[in-house]
Amino acid sequence: MTTHGDSATRAGAPAVAARTGTPTGDDQPAEATAGLSAALTDLRAAIDAARFPLALPSAESARHAARSLTDQLDDYLLPRLARLDAPLLVVVGGSTGAGKSTLVNSLVQARVSAAGVLRPTTRSPVLVCNPADAAWFRQGELLPGLTRTTEPSEHPGTLQLVTAPALPAGLAFLDAPDIDSVVDANRALAGQLLAAADLWLFVTTAARYADAVPWELLRSARARGTAVAMVLDRVPPEAADEIAAHLSEMLASQDLGAAPLFVLPETWVDGQGLLPDRMTAPLSGWFARLAGDAEARSAVVRQTLDGALAALHPVVEGLADAADEQMAAAEALDERVRAAYRGAERTVDQGLRDGRLLRGEVLARWQEFVGTGEFFRSLEARIGRLRDRMVAAVTGRPAPAAELRTAIESQLVTLLRGVAAEAAENAYTGWKAHPAGAALLEPELAYASADLPARGEQLVRDWQRAVLELVRVEGGDRRFVARTAAYAVNATGLAVMIGVFASTAFIPTGLEVAAGTGTAVAGQTVLQAIFGDQAVRNLSRKARVDLLDRVGALLTEEAARFLARTEAARPATDAGAALRQAAVTVERARHRSGLTTADGAPSPTATATDQDGRHHP
Repeated sequence: MTTHGDSATRAGAPAVAARTGTPTGDDQPAEATAGLSAALTDLRAAIDAARFPLALPSAESARHAARSLTDQLDDYLLPRLARLDAPLLVVVGGSTGAGKSTLVNSLVQARVSAAGVLRPTTRSPVLVCNPADAAWFRQGELLPGLTRTTEPSEHPGTLQLVTAPALPAGLAFLDAPDIDSVVDANRALAGQLLAAADLWLFVTTAARYADAVPWELLRSARARGTAVAMVLDRVPPEAADEIAAHLSEMLASQDLGAAPLFVLPETWVDGQGLLPDRMTAPLSGWFARLAGDAEARSAVVRQTLDGALAALHPVVEGLADAADEQMAAAEALDERVRAAYRGAERTVDQGLRDGRLLRGEVLARWQEFVGTGEFFRSLEARIGRLRDRMVAAVTGRPAPAAELRTAIESQLVTLLRGVAAEAAENAYTGWKAHPAGAALLEPELAYASADLPARGEQLVRDWQRAVLELVRVEGGDRRFVARTAAYAVNATGLAVMIGVFASTAFIPTGLEVAAGTGTAVAGQTVLQAIFGDQAVRNLSRKARVDLLDRVGALLTEEAARFLARTEAARPATDAGAALRQAAVTVERARHRSGLTTADGAPSPTATATDQDGRHHP
């Protein structure tokens, strides 16, 4: 049999007296409470909009805080604010095997909650109320996320409703799962239920009253201004005074010294599994007096409600800081990527300006193109071009113009592949050094896209066609347009492409002159004769800008592989500001609502309790 015992009681108010007044909930102006409800609804929307997906040190705690705030808003603050006159909800919480269910059964004088030696016993919460109050809890306004049932359930997502005529109207008990349950879902639900309480009745034992988990929750209750009462259960009679005194000292050290403390020494339960009436009489009497005093009940509700509202601001401020950190991290990751690909664009631009692309195969093909006279012949009549094509067909060797164009394409594609690979590696390394970036990486991001060579080749071919079209358009406005049939757009376009590879619009540097033996000068002279000096410069400038624009677009597509990951995880830009504004609005509405009370006010349940600090039945 389970043992319990006689009770010694330090009867007093729930540990909220310092911030409580005496007006009842019915005194609150409807407009003020409606404004507060609207402010809380806006706050909930701001919390929903704030996301914390990036792997930062603050992210997990922020996600937990956001879930807890949302639960408290849905489970308690909004429904309680809508009905300040609803029954006082006492959530009975405590450690595994503390005797919560036995105590609830004894207080309502019926076996309404399962009690036994198997742990955990209470798998789904049980709410007990007077039949007159059943409608309030059955409608689901309080704890709307729990499915109502009238039968015991193994599922923690249900709330079993039981009526007990012996329980006074205006008061309800909720037997919650163990706060230290071995079942994760039970522990989470226990915390959620405690946050929905008007009054916490904490049940602990002589063997476990100093455990860390209960004290963590008690500190949370103190921070939120929740009303608290304590039951010290299963205390050996000979040690009752000593243990009660020690627990009282611990409560006082945590600013919970005003919490009523009821001591239940070990004893036998009766055949119904209930504690003897004389053992529970002090606690039953305390609750009976509280239930019979509408003003005291209302004051407890208002006290806990106001405490919970006051506690919102610092928590929301912490969420706002975490949201700002998320945004800053996303922007930092984006900047590392953009910096890597900006560097790639600069490398391409420099490669076009410093003449490096005029070396090697391109230079050899240009010399061949100019030195063999094809460049000049291609500027002659169409018959010359037809003759060259016939020669190429007979010999099987591409014309020098085709070889030059291929060499230009190959040189540019090689440059693009190199800068894209380097940019991908730099962006990958930058993210890997950042905790949030490392969590977003995939191995393939360390390299350029698999199809980049093909896209690079297409880019160069499209650019070459655009250069030819540019030459065609620029030449169309000149007076010698009537003689354009005598000129080859292809040859002129190739000369312009070579000009793009020089630093000053096809005016060769010393290096280029030395390497090219002056052949570039010959090409430039002819172009100037056809188009004029300024036109040559304009052609080369426009062609270079066009090429760089195309390269920029290609590299932007490459960078998007990274940026898409931060975009998917990015919170709203103003999430932090929205949270702060919502918290300020709630605080203002709280003060206007009349819930806020002055420090030093008397206890809301002072009239329902003894004030001498100790009581013996």
